Amino acid sequence: MEPSRLLSTFLIFVIFISCHPKGEVFEEAYCIENISIIDPEKGLIENQTVIVKEGKIHKVVPSNQIQLSAENEIIDGTGKFLMPGLWDAHMHFAYIESLAPSMFDLFLAYGITSVRDTGGRMEFVKKWKDASLANPTEAPRVMIAGPLLDGTPNVYDGRDPGHPPLSVRLGSESEIEKKVNELDSLGIDFLKAYEMLSIEQFMTIMRLAKEKGLKVTGHIPLSMDVISASNAGLNSMEHIRNVEFSFASNADELLLERRKILENEEHYEGAALRTQIHQMQRIKAIDNYDEKKASEVLEILAKNDTWQIPTLTLAKAYSTRYFADADWQESFNALPDTIATAWENEIGIIMKEPVPSSGHQYSKWFLNIVGKMHQADIPIMAGTDSPIFFLTPGRSLHQELALLVEVGLTPLEAIKTATINPAKYFDLDNEIGHIEENMWADMVVLDANPLENIANTRRISAVIKQGKFLDRKALDKLLQCARNPEIKKDSF
Repeated sequence: MEPSRLLSTFLIFVIFISCHPKGEVFEEAYCIENISIIDPEKGLIENQTVIVKEGKIHKVVPSNQIQLSAENEIIDGTGKFLMPGLWDAHMHFAYIESLAPSMFDLFLAYGITSVRDTGGRMEFVKKWKDASLANPTEAPRVMIAGPLLDGTPNVYDGRDPGHPPLSVRLGSESEIEKKVNELDSLGIDFLKAYEMLSIEQFMTIMRLAKEKGLKVTGHIPLSMDVISASNAGLNSMEHIRNVEFSFASNADELLLERRKILENEEHYEGAALRTQIHQMQRIKAIDNYDEKKASEVLEILAKNDTWQIPTLTLAKAYSTRYFADADWQESFNALPDTIATAWENEIGIIMKEPVPSSGHQYSKWFLNIVGKMHQADIPIMAGTDSPIFFLTPGRSLHQELALLVEVGLTPLEAIKTATINPAKYFDLDNEIGHIEENMWADMVVLDANPLENIANTRRISAVIKQGKFLDRKALDKLLQCARNPEIKKDSF
């Protein structure tokens, strides 16, 4: 090559290098490098670089296989851990309606990027779903059931603060069909069947749900046994409610007794009638627990793929009362003052009374059965029933994960119940639940490894919601906003 041409080529190369520094450039994106990923199925994947662009995970690559240009927005993930955003798969916006305006901020501040509302007035819960859809970087994803579909009399009829109007009272088949059609037209994501339904009402709901392609969750109706409900196609069960009756050696006798009580000749309201049955039969059933019966039921639940949302936090709260602990009540600082004060006063009254022996017995039995369900390979989702019984939105989900580990799940299995499992339940596992390319960027950055100690899910450094990066300062601002919803959040 001629000297002049060689010099010209060299100069072009130098100019190119000076204009394009060594390393890849990702426009309108940010890069988290040298971070360890917690994959809910594969486990720990160390030293990764994650590129987030336009709300999604653009690229995931080992950090030693990519050279980033200094022109990028780079976040150092050294010593930190990245897991998918968490779900609370059982909560209620409508249980304390005055708390609802604070719940988006509370959930995000604690790393919960998706929630499953399991019952409330349709016009109220739909408002929060619509708000989530309109502001996907400012709110958790919201899936709703609408009101509890209950029989006559219904339990949550609005008669007192402990029984707000979360349900509808159903009668004839045509009435049920009209209600289900209405809810479906309004955009519910699933249906929830409740305890006072007759067998015929329950079967009508199941038929309509199948026709519409809707999942049905719920409590086992008191008029039925667990195997019959599962065989009818019930997709999931909340709180393992009323399972104890079917595990008893005298299950058939208990069922006949319940059906007689449900005739309700004394005209009790729904809540009182349900309480009467639980008080009469729950401990009796646990005292007559039959291992063979339990194995038969668990085998059917596994065969039918009847998912469980046990809400261990709620079940154990009655006996341990950890809501009175200073660590738990610290979360009350993020609640509106009126609610925090009311909770503290109610807790003070409860703490004056001893825990009845039946409370300890039920909690022990409950945790044992959830462990058996896990051993039987029945799929589990993590949910809390927040804000019922002083369960702070967001904070309570981390307690649920700890209790799932206590009953026998590994930390990774517990994380799976709050990430990929709910995504699979809603057929969203090609969009969320893993940290993979083209998934929505819903993620949580942790300061410590949750696989070594599940309590480390609480050590949150940052939360990413559909690509928006909320550092610790921004998360603390969310907690301030939760306590005072009138605070404008545009300052961060």
